Amino acid sequence: MTRSADVRGLIPVLATPFHPGGDLDVGSLRRLVEFQLESHVDGVAVFGFASEGFTLTAAERREVLRVVTAAAGPALPVVAGVAATGTRDAVEQARAAGEAGASVVMVVPPFMVKPSATQIVDFYGTVAAEGGLPVMAQDAPASTGVTMPVPLIVELSTEDGVASVKVETQPTAPKVGAVVAATRPEFLTLGGQNALFVLEEYGRGAVGTMPACEFPDLLRPVLDLWEKGERDQARAAFAALLPLVRFGLQPGIAWSIHKQVLVRRGIISSATVRPPAIDADGGTIADLELLLADHGWAGRG
Repeated sequence: MTRSADVRGLIPVLATPFHPGGDLDVGSLRRLVEFQLESHVDGVAVFGFASEGFTLTAAERREVLRVVTAAAGPALPVVAGVAATGTRDAVEQARAAGEAGASVVMVVPPFMVKPSATQIVDFYGTVAAEGGLPVMAQDAPASTGVTMPVPLIVELSTEDGVASVKVETQPTAPKVGAVVAATRPEFLTLGGQNALFVLEEYGRGAVGTMPACEFPDLLRPVLDLWEKGERDQARAAFAALLPLVRFGLQPGIAWSIHKQVLVRRGIISSATVRPPAIDADGGTIADLELLLADHGWAGRG
């Protein structure tokens, strides 16, 4: 069976678990993928911003993909993030992801030297043509400093192999709606930002969302209610989840928050993060414990 490249629905971005000493924790990573499958996700992603991909070596990226693709099975879409400062590096990362079993690459624009609109189009066109996998453009200016207006995304959508976009520009819902209205139906538009505005994005035509990975079992029923047309019930269910969504969006400590929740849920063994990510302070953890108590997850760390 060929691994699907159809990136729709709930596609969590996996954390990268580390042992307390900082080495990759393969056992926890495998359990994390198994938890996603038990939560009935529609795909998984690695090396996104929520993954601490910026701390990983090339060898570790290969190992992460080896473990994830094996645990995910042969059909589930696996999206691999690509963050490169130049076109050749991006193509190399895309090829390596394909060789390791990924089915789609999620690519940020070059960010060290801010590219022009023409350079952005050329960059994505080259990665799509030479990287060997369908490309999802990641529109995340808060992290990259590179803006991609709607007309630019529309132009990207006409490039062969550029198949989707993940919109993370606030306000996300209006931009999602504008992109959906201006692109062909087969070009897929997804949201991110830890699913903060997921229902509004779905209301504007998004076909998927890519949050962090600690609560897919709670987000799955929300999306199912929405798809069944039970919109009021979906909003009520999401309102109960929203404090945890919001808490995991704090710059600098978001990686620690995601892992603290996963530890307390018994899914990974350690909340260790690698620099330049930092540990959440004691007061923040105490506040998190109050949120987790609402879900029966507190006191397990």
